[in-house]
Amino acid sequence: MDITNFKWIRHPKDYHYRDNKVEIVTAPYTDLWQRTYYHFQNDNAPVLQMETDKKFFSFIVKTDFSDSHQRFDQCGIVMYLDSSNWLKCSVEYENENFQHLGSVVTNGGYSDWATTAIPAAIKTMWYRFSRREDDYCMECSEDGINFSQMRICHMNKGNGKIRFGIYACSPENASFRAVFTDMKFTDCQWKAHNGQQPD
Repeated sequence: MDITNFKWIRHPKDYHYRDNKVEIVTAPYTDLWQRTYYHFQNDNAPVLQMETDKKFFSFIVKTDFSDSHQRFDQCGIVMYLDSSNWLKCSVEYENENFQHLGSVVTNGGYSDWATTAIPAAIKTMWYRFSRREDDYCMECSEDGINFSQMRICHMNKGNGKIRFGIYACSPENASFRAVFTDMKFTDCQWKAHNGQQPD
């Protein structure tokens, strides 16, 4: 992918481009979250995105978060439409024993968070983000070959031109270096449903 097609929505503390590699250094107290459960609104994470009106595609990226060390340090994929409508997928550091592999979908200013605990020894994760019109699929993989479904969701404002890409942040008083490589923009790998027909 041509990284020059990507534009910043909020710059990070520091960043570097090298070939098909992006390094983001996070700043403390940066996050994306809207209201639900915690009742706060955080909308200051750095986001690097490209724009497309293509209705069917997949975006693949490998993330390396070996440097994460503080609770909630995270990096992954994102589709940020505006402060009230976005989704993200990442691994969030918790402690020396485990971390959270999860996804957040925010529609109309309210976020949800679906997670599963994974060992803290895992330091890299691949993601595949796929679009079929205004429906989206997020998948993860430890080897970049075998992907597992994390989430299928609908985005209320996700039917037209969208922006998607990568992000990293540190919600607490911390900073770490997130590394993104192997970015690809491909035909949609999320196949059409083969089963019950639409109503």
